[in-house]
Amino acid sequence: VSAGTYTLNPTMDYSQILRSLTKTTSTTSVKGTIPEGYTISQIRQTLLENHVTSQALLDNALNTYPFKHSFLKEQKPPKPNWLEGYLFPDTYEFIQDSKQPVHEVVNIMLNNFDKKYDKQIKAGAEELGLSTREAVIIASLIEREAKASDEFAKISGVIHNRLKDKEKFPHLQIDAALQYAVGHNNRLTDADKQLDSPYNLYQHEGLPPGPICNPGYSALYAATHPEAH
Repeated sequence: VSAGTYTLNPTMDYSQILRSLTKTTSTTSVKGTIPEGYTISQIRQTLLENHVTSQALLDNALNTYPFKHSFLKEQKPPKPNWLEGYLFPDTYEFIQDSKQPVHEVVNIMLNNFDKKYDKQIKAGAEELGLSTREAVIIASLIEREAKASDEFAKISGVIHNRLKDKEKFPHLQIDAALQYAVGHNNRLTDADKQLDSPYNLYQHEGLPPGPICNPGYSALYAATHPEAH
């Protein structure tokens, strides 16, 4: 008998109870929250801690499953971390079952992104000449760089101003991107700033090659509606 939740009633005899316990699969569910700004690594850990699936099945779904969402076309074929930025932060109800098709769990988060990337965000991106991927990258920078949500639009304005004037501002100098590359959120050292990485925006010009976290709606909106300053 597997651990889980089973439905029995007082009229069942011993053989009926035994059949129910051996044939019924677990339906235990748990609510898990994915906060704004979580990286794919942190989301992976959250799913494992909530016993949603096994590590092997989860890694296979995150790194190799060929999801068909249109906003992922630019990133194909699948590779490690290719879903970074598109696993929408929210509270989800997961079934605790190591045998369930885990790509369905990931698909729910991707579908949520598709829903939340709404007409207002799309219109803002189009007006700024941004692709979906560029908008998500900028939103991820905003999400991790800002100390509070009321700074989102201002930071977005800084990023867009620097992108427009590359002669004066060849580097975005966003600490959060380099912190993503070095793997910590501490104050950056001079040695960190010499790291040879496309996420080192003190040396690499323009945007990093991909999102540095999974941004929420407010950051996505700010990325496509920067403050003018």
